[in-house]
Amino acid sequence: MELPLSLPGLHRKRVIFVSNIDTFFVSHRLTLGVAAQRAGLEVHVAAAPAGGETSIREAGFTFHPLTRLSRKGLRPDEEIGTIADLVALYRTLRPSLVHHITIKPVLYGSWAARVSGVPAVVNAISGLGYVFLARGLGAALRRRAVQVAYRIAFGHPRQRTVFQNPQDLAYFVDAGLLRGDQAVLIRGTGVDPAAFGGRVGRPRSVPVVMLAGRMLRDKGVAEFVAAARRCWAAGAIARFVLVGEPDVGNPASIDPQQLAAWAMDPGVEWWGHRTDMANVLGEATIVCMPSYREGLPRVLVEAAASGLPTIATDVPGCREIVKHGETGLLVPPRDSEALAMAIQSLLVNPSDCARMGANGRKLVEAEFTIDRVAQDTMALYRLLLSADTDLGAGI
Repeated sequence: MELPLSLPGLHRKRVIFVSNIDTFFVSHRLTLGVAAQRAGLEVHVAAAPAGGETSIREAGFTFHPLTRLSRKGLRPDEEIGTIADLVALYRTLRPSLVHHITIKPVLYGSWAARVSGVPAVVNAISGLGYVFLARGLGAALRRRAVQVAYRIAFGHPRQRTVFQNPQDLAYFVDAGLLRGDQAVLIRGTGVDPAAFGGRVGRPRSVPVVMLAGRMLRDKGVAEFVAAARRCWAAGAIARFVLVGEPDVGNPASIDPQQLAAWAMDPGVEWWGHRTDMANVLGEATIVCMPSYREGLPRVLVEAAASGLPTIATDVPGCREIVKHGETGLLVPPRDSEALAMAIQSLLVNPSDCARMGANGRKLVEAEFTIDRVAQDTMALYRLLLSADTDLGAGI
């Protein structure tokens, strides 16, 4: 982390990061919290407890459990209770700025910030999520309700909303959910390239093709398994590895019994949840992300930092890091045949794998480091906390 120990405009101010669960903060925003702390901010974290509290406290942050925050449920008493808990927390701590991460913290936290008089708000949109990907009349109605809720939430007069790819940013602006001058593009959450270097190149008798992430239908897990079957039927020999666990708080979560059944297929393995991603990726030959849509998948950035070729769907988020023919290959979403063909093409072309992996590593070093993300985020904090900055009257 290259940031100085304190930055003008941030010293001794207080920030609260609010996430759906504490483990998500640890995996995706802990390094950003460290950057905020080094910049001079007093860092607090509020989230539903799920096992990440120790890591948060060891980083020197104060943790506040949001016991009524439920990612899956929509019980009115719990939802209203969560908003009340956030209002009480903001009024007690009186932060200079709150940084909301994931959909419920963005919606509920933004409302609570306005009621509590929090001076500045940052909202992070990691991706459009299940509510925007689901199909059918019911999904369309829920999507409309969420759009209205977003429009209200983004009404804080000193707020910025951070997007990870330009397509998501354009969607929110074009839909009238927020003004263009309230939207900021910061691509991804950043990685430390040094943490993922030097692990690629070990000899493998059988190549390992890996999909790492939450075990969700919209991550393309079923398409990955179908592609593995096609590859084996065509005579390709490789280990096809799923890394991750189901997400019971997400309607698209895959049943563990289904995952166990898939792992009975020849060549298919399910490794479950892993936190040592540098070591896990060190076992891979090719990394796949056949998702239907993403914000900017961290695992693809980590894979590129590891010098690995990547295969992903040609959708927003994925195409930010996977450059077709340069750092990897892009295929249509929901197309297991195209995915299988891309996998087979790389399995028989190790020179292409080496070239794409090297290009991916260079891309991460140039555009996706944690230092770059931290610097952009701290600059945004300073902008919002500067009394001299006229940010307009809001929506």
